[in-house]
Amino acid sequence: MLDIVVLAAGKGTRMKSDLPKVLHPVAGKPLLQHVLDTSQQLGESELIVVVGHGAETVRERVHAPKLKFVEQTEQLGTGHAVQQTLQYLRDDAVVLILYGDVPLIAADTLETMIEQVNHFDMALLTVLLGDPSGYGRIVRNAENSIVAIVEQKDATPQQLRIQEVNTGVMAVKGALLKRWLPELSDDNAQGEYYLTDIIALASRDGITVQGIHPTSELEVLGVNNRRQQAELERYYQKTNADKLMEAGVTLLDPYRFDVRGKLHCGTDVIIDVNCVFEGTVTLGNNVVIEPNCVLKNVTVGDGVRIKANSHLEDTKVAENCEIGPYARLRPGTELAAGAKIGNFVETKKTYVGKGSKINHLSYVGDATLGEGVNIGAGTITCNYDGVNKYKTDIADGVFVGSNTALVAPVTLGSGATVGAGSIITKNVEPEELAIARAKQRNITGWQKPTKKS
Repeated sequence: MLDIVVLAAGKGTRMKSDLPKVLHPVAGKPLLQHVLDTSQQLGESELIVVVGHGAETVRERVHAPKLKFVEQTEQLGTGHAVQQTLQYLRDDAVVLILYGDVPLIAADTLETMIEQVNHFDMALLTVLLGDPSGYGRIVRNAENSIVAIVEQKDATPQQLRIQEVNTGVMAVKGALLKRWLPELSDDNAQGEYYLTDIIALASRDGITVQGIHPTSELEVLGVNNRRQQAELERYYQKTNADKLMEAGVTLLDPYRFDVRGKLHCGTDVIIDVNCVFEGTVTLGNNVVIEPNCVLKNVTVGDGVRIKANSHLEDTKVAENCEIGPYARLRPGTELAAGAKIGNFVETKKTYVGKGSKINHLSYVGDATLGEGVNIGAGTITCNYDGVNKYKTDIADGVFVGSNTALVAPVTLGSGATVGAGSIITKNVEPEELAIARAKQRNITGWQKPTKKS
């Protein structure tokens, strides 16, 4: 059995923000949500989050199955925070204590800790730091066993020289934790109930404290200010970039690359600088993403090229399409094989058939395009009357001239042609030519206006 307690009650004064600290993002996701997601990788468990500052906002912004919230109404230290969860802790369970502002801790590290716990042993995550300032120091006895943790403000000069420090992450049997928590005292420099004091109580009761080390110290670093937030962001992104490159993806600059969700890549994918991937993005084989593109919840087929400065959201792109530069594909857009969306084109809720082209400066929304359609520059589907949306249906082989307005609902039959500059308000039958524009007049002897003195 596993009970996981996540401490997330702090205000985060050094963030200088009205937003609770644990809701500040790394990789587009709240710090606390990272911890909850990792917790779910550990198998079946009871998950308890201790909230305080901005409790209601925290409840609204994070989610996990079977998640319980417990409120710490007074900020009296980490020991006091865990005391609020006592009614939910099971005697036979391993209780794992995590922190909502330590987002990048690895599931493998936590599994190693959990494996060490029994009725005679508990596990404590420690790390060696070149500069241990601000951290609680790990005190060991002559046999090198951990016997206590001393907070910085309570440490002696000799203890301040210790470089092994406490991360706060620990795992212990529920029955032992229930025994020790009521014994905590606030007789210290901070006037708080330190969770770390249970290490001394464990030593007193003959419980061995097993020291576990993470793979990297960055794994256990918390976020207390904007600088630390940015450092963890880059560490997270570089880790993702390394994994992708090991899998064969070409990143032209792995330091200018951001994944804020999940990115799945086929073989021979090339991604240029400053590209951002949000939600779930899947790229097929031989896909090229040029600089400064944003893809959110997008599926891209083989052989697609997305040119610079294009934005795609909730879009499906079949094989061998070409998109951009400066294209915007909004939710509900679907491109069939070989379709082309050119520069400064916007689409929404639109199906673009096989080999069809919208090359320049057009808006096509709430529309269905068949195969081999050509949409001229400056074409607009007028799909909204201020209250309701209407659909435009364009059959195979239609040619629409430049600067055309298609006033929906309207249907263009297969092989139809629309002359440039037309405003189409009625259906066009197959193979017909539609022209809807005022007759041109040329006036001889017209006098240009002059500027008044």
